[in-house]
Amino acid sequence: MTMVNDHRRRLLRGLTAGGLLLPFSTSALARVSDLGPGGPKAITMRHLHTGESLAIPSDPHVLDRRALTKVNVFLRDHYSGDIGIIDPDLIVLLAKLRRELGTDRSIHIISGFRSEATNLMLRKRGGGGVARRSMHMDGRAIDIRIPGVPLADVRDAAIDLKGGGVGFYRKSQFVHLDTGRFRTW
Repeated sequence: MTMVNDHRRRLLRGLTAGGLLLPFSTSALARVSDLGPGGPKAITMRHLHTGESLAIPSDPHVLDRRALTKVNVFLRDHYSGDIGIIDPDLIVLLAKLRRELGTDRSIHIISGFRSEATNLMLRKRGGGGVARRSMHMDGRAIDIRIPGVPLADVRDAAIDLKGGGVGFYRKSQFVHLDTGRFRTW
């Protein structure tokens, strides 16, 4: 990503957080147009660490600032309570993933936004899998599983979408998705 594009993206995120822009960029809306009319009407999520649940429209044309604010709070750092700004493209990716899998099951969230302090704590704790500059810290990554859907199927569907990074953590039973460049591990 060029420095100009990175600056533009940060500016747009800041304006979105302040409620000055619609929560979805034109590019995000264009990318979701291939979801088609048969997609699920809502994305339902359950956060495994907070016990909270959330249902949001899967169509970003229906998703408004209020719903995006709820997403930001719902996917907050469950260790510190810090709230980040979730990349709207991440929600688009979840909608596409459910469509690809042909499921309307609730998505179980293991981790969404992560503060810098939490990320450092998890890195020091060891066990691997925590990047020094994790996309979780930018609201661009999420760790999930979908009950009743084999984890390998979730991984394979995410890889087929090529919507960003896909990490497969069989032992910990989750798939990492992010809105960065396409790569797998």
